[in-house]
Amino acid sequence: MENQNKGPETGTKQETDKLWGGRFTGNTDPVMEAFNASIHYDKRMWHADIQGSKAYVSAIQEAGLVTVEERDAIREGLDKIAEEWANNRFDIQPGDEDIHTANERRLKELIGPTAGKLHTGRSRNDQVSTDMRLWLRGALRELKTCVLDLVKVMINRARLEIDVLMPGYTHLQRAQPIRWSHWLLSYAWMLKRDVERLIELSERVNVLPLGSGALAGNPFAVNRDFLANELGFSDVSGNSLDAVSDRDFVAEFLFWASMLGIHLSRWAEDLILYCSKEFGFITLSDAYSTGSSLMPQKKNADSLELIRGKSGRLFGRCSGFMMTLKGIPSTYNKDLQEDKESMYDTYDTLSGTLKVSTGVLSTLKIHPQRMRGALSPDMLATDIAYYLVRKGVPFRQAHGLSGTCVALAEKKQCLLSDLSLEDLQSISPCVESDIVDLWNYENSVDQYKAYGGTGKVSVTEQLRKLSTWLEGLY
Repeated sequence: MENQNKGPETGTKQETDKLWGGRFTGNTDPVMEAFNASIHYDKRMWHADIQGSKAYVSAIQEAGLVTVEERDAIREGLDKIAEEWANNRFDIQPGDEDIHTANERRLKELIGPTAGKLHTGRSRNDQVSTDMRLWLRGALRELKTCVLDLVKVMINRARLEIDVLMPGYTHLQRAQPIRWSHWLLSYAWMLKRDVERLIELSERVNVLPLGSGALAGNPFAVNRDFLANELGFSDVSGNSLDAVSDRDFVAEFLFWASMLGIHLSRWAEDLILYCSKEFGFITLSDAYSTGSSLMPQKKNADSLELIRGKSGRLFGRCSGFMMTLKGIPSTYNKDLQEDKESMYDTYDTLSGTLKVSTGVLSTLKIHPQRMRGALSPDMLATDIAYYLVRKGVPFRQAHGLSGTCVALAEKKQCLLSDLSLEDLQSISPCVESDIVDLWNYENSVDQYKAYGGTGKVSVTEQLRKLSTWLEGLY
């Protein structure tokens, strides 16, 4: 009962322990405490936060704001905190609302009042943006490796299985014969563009906001180029107002992940179809399949369905964060606390998706005979048009004549290839006995020699170019 009369006094003690508590005299509502706190997810940036703080204390020592001894004490204390985090021994306290508060509180416990000098001229506004860029920089390197691992598998399988033919589809209808390798590499080229976008994104992530303060800049002539060099940034932000609220790099990361997720979703959808009994082109490894709780005969492509589903999650994070950004006025606003969960969840989702994708592709079994068995002479109707073009017939006319051949085969209820020479000559006098060479699927596929096509010469060149590009990234 006695303590009830000391509310304001107790409140002053609690609030002044906070980084922002000096002008506050009352207790924060516990619900607000929980609503405001981000420590449960931004603790993932502990290494980046300590890395940034070590560089910053060196910069303020260069500016004459702390002594060499104080700098060394702070850095040694930060190293001890890093060791605690690394060994899962860091004890988060109820008042640790974010990773910055937690680390500074622990530093004060370890080295005393000198810890309070670390934050000189620095705001959590430029601190958090710096931490996020440091964290994302490392995350992008890891994701790049994951994408390249998948591309390697695509290239290796395409090289080994280059002679396998299959139907190519448009509108999910059998269209023309292609190489299985050509299909594989179509997704390798998509992923190549994703890697190129990632490299460009990495350059924009690698800009230092530290030294921008809360919004107006740093008043102590801290050398920001020194900070950039210490932390491995290639440039420093040009305007402090922009720097503390700039989350373009987060939005761009979320878009990049969404685009990659869409590519993987399309790839997964193809494979889901190909592993169905109706197609039977591939069989997934048991390691990436599951069964039915009711029907024991079923083998479900759950890995691929999850990949397809995760793309929606990625896009949801992107669109949601864009809506958060659109109404924020200039400089830092607390809405921006929404950035980290989107960033972390997107990284986790994409990392898992890429690793599973690589596992699926590296272990699946193809069925070349089933693929070839799905080819049919009607898929060579366009080849009749090409044949007539080579005989001097204008393409539009040749296309119409080819359609007439298809209609005749349907009328006679026979395969296109079973039409007699007389049948074909009745449609066009340009047809000669050499038309029998058309009914060879290898000949059909290999006529597409122009670079980018499905001919063996072209696919081999694709493999060479993709391999050279891949080698240049290491």
